[in-house]
Amino acid sequence: MIKVCSCQFEVEAGRPSDNLVKMLSFVKEAKGNNADIIIFPEMSIPGYFIGDTWDSSAFLHECEECGQELVAAATDIVIIFGNIAIDWKKKNRDGRCRKYNALFMAQNGHIVAPMDSVYPFAIKTLHPNYREFDDSRYFYSTAMLATELHTETANLIKPFTVTINDQKLKLGCILCEDGWSDDYPISPLDILCANNNLDAIINISASPYTLGKNNKRHRVFSQHAKKNNIPVFYVNKIGIQNNGKTVYTFDGSSTVYAVDGSIASYTPAYSEAASYIALNNETTAVQPINSDIETNDISCIYKALSYGISKFLQKIHMKKVVIGISGGIDSAVAAALYCQIIGPENVLLVNMPSIYNSATTKDLSKEMAQNLNCAYAVMPIQEVIDFTINQFENTPIQNFSQNIPEKIKISSFVAENIQARDRSARILAGLAAAIGAGFTCNANKAETTVGYSTLYGDQSGFLAALADLWKYQIYELAEYLNNEIYHKQVIPQAVIDIVPSAELSAEQNVNEGKGDPIKYLYHDYLFRSFVERWDKATPEDILQWYKDGTIEKEIGCADGLINKYFPTANDFINDLERWWNLFSGMAIAKRIQAPPIMAVSRRAYGFDQREAQNGPYYTRRYKKLKQELLSK
Repeated sequence: MIKVCSCQFEVEAGRPSDNLVKMLSFVKEAKGNNADIIIFPEMSIPGYFIGDTWDSSAFLHECEECGQELVAAATDIVIIFGNIAIDWKKKNRDGRCRKYNALFMAQNGHIVAPMDSVYPFAIKTLHPNYREFDDSRYFYSTAMLATELHTETANLIKPFTVTINDQKLKLGCILCEDGWSDDYPISPLDILCANNNLDAIINISASPYTLGKNNKRHRVFSQHAKKNNIPVFYVNKIGIQNNGKTVYTFDGSSTVYAVDGSIASYTPAYSEAASYIALNNETTAVQPINSDIETNDISCIYKALSYGISKFLQKIHMKKVVIGISGGIDSAVAAALYCQIIGPENVLLVNMPSIYNSATTKDLSKEMAQNLNCAYAVMPIQEVIDFTINQFENTPIQNFSQNIPEKIKISSFVAENIQARDRSARILAGLAAAIGAGFTCNANKAETTVGYSTLYGDQSGFLAALADLWKYQIYELAEYLNNEIYHKQVIPQAVIDIVPSAELSAEQNVNEGKGDPIKYLYHDYLFRSFVERWDKATPEDILQWYKDGTIEKEIGCADGLINKYFPTANDFINDLERWWNLFSGMAIAKRIQAPPIMAVSRRAYGFDQREAQNGPYYTRRYKKLKQELLSK
């Protein structure tokens, strides 16, 4: 029997020496537990999302040296790990030194090379260049190497052979994307399985968490195991990493799939643990066991946010936060989350009413603070707003022109923005600095999509933890926090029931049922179709679905909403164009300047959603459809 250890641990991006210390500790533990093989995740020494740090030779040398130390520790155990591999004699396409995202195997203090291999390591073959990934910017792939060597890519994908306890094992080792080959012209896993009589497939990964991704992975890897009658070991890292604008959690969820496709071993998400299982060389099977894999979406979202926020705060050494509490659902959920993560003693809630804020929302803000048992302050802003408006309107402009008048007149819309900026740029930022804290951005994804926020105002903060959640998910999270985390109603029911409103004018009076212009029951799903559909929807698609009477089915909202909200085609088209113009116009500028976003969805804003400021565009077919509908 061969005993295999899957090592799921927190990889610190850009800190190879720190990661090495952890890995050596796990190797020592695995040896004490009589493991024959220990498997670490992809890029477990350098980390994965480190930007152009990959262009630093000093950093690359550090990674090499750490890898050599880990190889030296491979006595009485086989170590499989991910690291950057450098061929200093060759160049990447950018003229810098050749770099490979590589898998190394070590035994008896030496590197074990794949069979008949060009290099003493396995190279990642399929380089993802979608969503958050940018692998081809830094790494050379097996396919690129094959072109250089004038050979077929399949000729460079080889298994490893190693002898353990007098048993000769043949292991097919792949890196992350190499197991997700449906949309690629080749399948590294199928190449390895063909005519090689493998004993196991090993997939080392650096796979960020995305809602629903694990369920798809279970289907894909179960099929691989069953199809090839070979157990599959999937080892993923935990921790958080970022590419500047978007923060990703790595959930681990390392899994062993038995030859029948069932789950034989599962390491719970976000836990740092070494998991052991026996590989029977004679039957190439592992003993299936029951797993308690969670399938509840909102539970998974909570875990990702809670873990991600906690780790992010640790990385930036922030222990206290200031939250603007409005009496609305977004700030209430943010307050409940942060109090749970860092403790209510480290949270200051601040209500900042103007003349437009109702007694209802002010009372709810106070009730939230009392329920959470955290610090609370009320800082009215009307006096400062009046002063600012008066200053603007009564300060003469020198050298004025036809385009810039001598006196500035403040419109009601500008006055709304002044309120939002005063709250964030003056009060929240000032308070945070005064107590050594940061202040949060509480925006949700619907608001972020169409820029329903004020630049340098409520779109400011150190982190937008909720900006990858649609409004309906915010409500689900509120219920989950009450029922499953706090086990009491810390978020008052009235907060959940009240109409969403910025309360920046008399037109947004919540006591009169007035609120945001976004009709979340419909617009959540419309906006989601702009962003999260793999084939992203455009106004042309939306208008065609409207014409066909299938729009509610296509975008996933409830039946009957279109007729309820839009009595005529003209109403529907005006609404569609209003939000599309914002989404592809000013909202992009706001998103570029927004705080980093904690990603949970299949398409988060930031580096995940690549955007250019080109302005809104309507296809010729859209214009024709519009004309047809309006002519009726």
